[in-house]
Amino acid sequence: MRRDDYGHLLRNALKSRGITPFIGVYDVFSATLAAQYYDGLFISGFSFAASFYGLPDVGFIAWPDIVAFCHRVRAVLPRHHIIVDIDDGYGDAESAAHVVSLLKGVGASGVIMEDQLRPRRCGHVDGKQLLDLDQYLVKLEKVLAVRKDLFVIARTDAIEHEDIARRVHAFVEAGADAVLIDGMRNLHLIKKLKAVLDVPVMFNQIAGGKSPPYSLAELQDAGISLVNYSTPCLFAAQEAIETAIAELKQSGGKLQDNIGIQECNSVLNANLRRRDEG
Repeated sequence: MRRDDYGHLLRNALKSRGITPFIGVYDVFSATLAAQYYDGLFISGFSFAASFYGLPDVGFIAWPDIVAFCHRVRAVLPRHHIIVDIDDGYGDAESAAHVVSLLKGVGASGVIMEDQLRPRRCGHVDGKQLLDLDQYLVKLEKVLAVRKDLFVIARTDAIEHEDIARRVHAFVEAGADAVLIDGMRNLHLIKKLKAVLDVPVMFNQIAGGKSPPYSLAELQDAGISLVNYSTPCLFAAQEAIETAIAELKQSGGKLQDNIGIQECNSVLNANLRRRDEG
């Protein structure tokens, strides 16, 4: 599979589907497990910050780490759609364009870039600050100029409906492939905007976040084409690890008869085969 094809393949997939989910992953192993069920993967900034640094999603990620992570995922999953959360592009317009160019080179299908001002925050917590629209558009246009066929999703963290509409329309006019309005508390505004937008709309699902949980059918009815599930793997891992270690302690150190080396190696050997097949 040529790395130049991934954005093109994602566009074709979106044209042939009503809605496409992307499962948030935090490392290559979680990506491998999610890939057994879904062909869309989301390299989540929240999950990666927690896994790689052990820190909250408030702007600690360094772009070489996220590029290297994407490269490792692509090496073992050559046929999946991979969208990467690049926060605010990790700095100014030149930095954002450089990161996007590198992600294109390692096989990303698309990226999401937000309009937050640093210090940034997860989209589902309070305290977010926004870049002036003109400043964000400079960054977005720089990214679009270098992305080749990479699928670019412009995200706004605006709260006021008028500001959301103004920003989303400007993103579309600049040439963004899709838009994401994060932290939405209902679907009413998205339905209104979708009626006048000619690009796909993405919706972010995160357990315990500001947005209520919706089914794919409900989201599709609202006109949404892409859904990124930011944290299902991370939160499941947290629960499972805490349970397993508590059981180990309570049992006096005697291992429970759950998943073992054979089951784990089965997953890892499949990665080897996919890597070698390309």
